[in-house]
Amino acid sequence: MPDLPKRTLGKTNLEVTQLGYGSMGLRGPATWGVRVVDDSAADQFLNLVLDKGVNFIDTSPEYGVSEERIGRFISSRRDEYYLATKCGCDYIQHDDHLEVKHTWTKEVLQRNIETSLDRMQTDYIDLLQFHGGDAETIQQAGLIDVLLDFKSQGLIRFIGASSSLPHLPGMIALGVFDTFQMPYSCLDPRHHDLLTTAAQSGAGVIVRGGIAHGGPEAEIDRPALFDVWNKANLDELLSHDMSCAELILRYTISHPHCDTTIVGTCNEDHLEENISSIAKGPLPSEFYDKVTYRIRCALAAQS
Repeated sequence: MPDLPKRTLGKTNLEVTQLGYGSMGLRGPATWGVRVVDDSAADQFLNLVLDKGVNFIDTSPEYGVSEERIGRFISSRRDEYYLATKCGCDYIQHDDHLEVKHTWTKEVLQRNIETSLDRMQTDYIDLLQFHGGDAETIQQAGLIDVLLDFKSQGLIRFIGASSSLPHLPGMIALGVFDTFQMPYSCLDPRHHDLLTTAAQSGAGVIVRGGIAHGGPEAEIDRPALFDVWNKANLDELLSHDMSCAELILRYTISHPHCDTTIVGTCNEDHLEENISSIAKGPLPSEFYDKVTYRIRCALAAQS
C-alpha cells in the first residue's frame, strides 16, 4: 500500500498525514451510542492505524476511555504519531452513561491537562484544543494565557480550537491559534469558506466529519446528510469502483486548505478503504465541479 500523503499543518510545521484518526469510537461502555469495542479490539485497531502510517490522532478527555486506551496500547510508539486532545471538558462519568458539558475555567483546564497526560502516558501533547467555546468567554476567563503557560512548561507544543458556526469566526479573529478544527464535507459545506479564512490566518486546518459518516452506506443513520446525497442524485456520478465514502472523502481533501481530516472508525475494512481513497488524491476538477453544482442545487431546494 502506498504511503499516505502528508501536508504541513499550518504554522506548526508538523507534517501530518491527510488521513488522521478520530478516536471517539474507542470511548468504551457506559458512554453513549451503540457501537462499543472492547480493550482487545481497541488495542489491535490503534496499532493497525499506526502500522498503516496514520500519524495524527485526535481525542478528548470526554471520550470515555479513549485517552486511557491510547496510553495503554500505543504510548510505547509515541514517536510515531502526533497527539491532539481537547480542554474545557467538565464531564461526569455515571454508572450507565457519560454526562458531557463544557466549563470555561482555569481549574477545568488544569484538571484536563493533568488527566490527559496521565491517561495517555506521555510527557507532552502536540496540540491542545479548546473543545468549543466562544472568543469573548475564553478571553474574559484568561484561558488563552493558561494554554500559553502550559506551552511554556513544555506540556503542550501548540494550541488550537475545535469549533463551528457561529463561534468560529470570532475564534479565528483572535489571531492566537495554531490550528482550527471544524466540520466539513460535500454534504455539509457550511464551513467551506471558513477553512480558507483559517488557513489565511496561518493556522493549520483539521476537518472533522470529512467523510460525512460514510454517506448512505454508513453504519449509523444520518438522515439529514443522506437526504442531501439523494436529492443531489450523486449515485449517478459513481463508477463501479468508487463508493459513496470515497467520493465524499476525496471531495473533502480536494479543498486546498484541508490539511488533515480525522476519520473515526473501528472497522478494518473501512480503514483500508479510507487509506486507499486518500492515496488516490483529490477528485478531478471537472468531477468536483459536478458534485459541487448538484449539492448547491439540492441545498437551495431545501431552503
